[in-house]
Amino acid sequence: MTKKIITLLLFISVLLINAYSQDNKQDKGLKRVVTLYNPYKPSLSDAKKMSFLPDMTDTLKIKHSFKYDITAEPFMPVYNISPLKAAALLPDPLQKLYKSYINIGLGNYFTPLAEISITSDRSKSGAIGLYGRHFSSNGDIALQNGRNVFDGFMDNDAALFGRKFFSKAILESSVSYTGRTRYAYGYDTSYADFSSAKKDMKMAYSNIGAKVSLHSTSADSTDFSYDVGIRYNYFQGTSDFYRHNAGISVRISKEYMGFKIGSGFSYDYYRLPDTILPKPEYIATLSPFVTKRTGQWDFRAGFQAVIDKNMNSSADFHFYPDLRLGFSVVPSYVNFYAGLSGKLERNDPLKIIGENPYLLPSILFTLPNTDHALIFSAGVNGNDAIGGDYLFSASYSLINNLLLYSNIITPKSLIITPGGPLKPYMGNHFLATAGDAELLNIHGEMSGTVTEKISFKWDANIYKYSLSESGHPWNKPAWDAGVELKYNLRNKILAGAGLTAIGKRWQQEREADPLGIKSQLEAPAHVNLNFNAEYRYSKVLSFWAKINNISPNRYYEWAYYPTQGLLLMAGFTYSL
Repeated sequence: MTKKIITLLLFISVLLINAYSQDNKQDKGLKRVVTLYNPYKPSLSDAKKMSFLPDMTDTLKIKHSFKYDITAEPFMPVYNISPLKAAALLPDPLQKLYKSYINIGLGNYFTPLAEISITSDRSKSGAIGLYGRHFSSNGDIALQNGRNVFDGFMDNDAALFGRKFFSKAILESSVSYTGRTRYAYGYDTSYADFSSAKKDMKMAYSNIGAKVSLHSTSADSTDFSYDVGIRYNYFQGTSDFYRHNAGISVRISKEYMGFKIGSGFSYDYYRLPDTILPKPEYIATLSPFVTKRTGQWDFRAGFQAVIDKNMNSSADFHFYPDLRLGFSVVPSYVNFYAGLSGKLERNDPLKIIGENPYLLPSILFTLPNTDHALIFSAGVNGNDAIGGDYLFSASYSLINNLLLYSNIITPKSLIITPGGPLKPYMGNHFLATAGDAELLNIHGEMSGTVTEKISFKWDANIYKYSLSESGHPWNKPAWDAGVELKYNLRNKILAGAGLTAIGKRWQQEREADPLGIKSQLEAPAHVNLNFNAEYRYSKVLSFWAKINNISPNRYYEWAYYPTQGLLLMAGFTYSL
């Protein structure tokens, strides 16, 4: 405290001394003289402003430094040993088997459909079943002259079959019946005075068949395999035309050093009425082969030796190569194959009426077999990566006795009286002529899925015929094609649409006299659209409907034979 007082007194003394000194100088008469040369003008100099943005770069760097230590110590868990239960191998649960079903439907033109199938329960010892089907039509159709004629038909099929299971083989047998009824309703309408009763137009055919076969079922591909069968068929055309057929077939094979070696043999015996052929017919075939297949390639080498005793006085011998080579370009997606082969096409009555049921009954049993002397084929196939497969191929065939059908007419000069010695044919029946031909066929097909619910399939063919005699391949189209779309909604609603098209065809009308007048008819290309739908109400009951023959023009299956128009059908299916 004392120091602070002393300091304050000294400071006051200095101030007093300085004030006193200033007063003394003024008192001594000091004078100052100030000379002004210019008047005073105050001014400010320009200021330079600096403009800059802040630098956002962070110059501060932080270095992370970690340091850790691991001390490893063994972990010894405590465990107890307990016995395991034996694994039980159980089969997957089988879905319920519906042993039988019926299918009933009805359409316009009074078109009934009835189908039934009955089978036995699942069994390790065997199975037995029955199948029957009836489909017919009973309508009229208008010809080019405006006259309505009956164009109905009837198809009946029935079969009783059974199987017996053995440890390494299956014994199968069946008895079947096939009935076909057609009416020769079409004729050349330029003959105004021609008429025929329904009973005169009727053409009925039936076939009763039976067969028994025994074939091996060993899962080991190296085991000896076999397939042996016998068969019998009785075909009835009219009271005067029938044919018996009995046959046997054997096929054996065995794997040896990676190759599959085998052979086939068949023999068919045919007996006709003596009024048609007093001596029996037969066909014997021997077909040895060698095959081998790997993941990258496959091949087949063999031949067919065939003895054909038909209507000729002596038997004909045919030799057909059986060669095929295939290899994979891109596994599963692109596979190439090429082959050289041949075959004998048997023109038996049941096959012929499937092609043309209006053939003259008197020549139905006298047709020669078609000899495909040489067939060269090549193509590519595989998976198309859209849920389906594809195939593109081309084939070239040399054919002997190719059957072509022509409408037959009887000149009025040969018709003496109705019911006279010569029955009048006005284009409602057909003749078949056999000739040599060369055929180039280009084929393509593909299937796949558009979406999860929609799938498709299409196919197409181009045909190029070179005939030795006829100018045109009568009633055979230059091309055909078809496409089908399917819709499936959770297996509850199923629907489909199909479009088919057939190219232009040439048809021929000829007189009964081989040297008579022949005329050509041109059938235009035809497009046909079909729809179908099914609603599955439950696992046992479903309802269906379909619309067929939606077309902008009328279709003639044969010359003077118009087909029925729009067909509407509906029905149901019930499983038992």
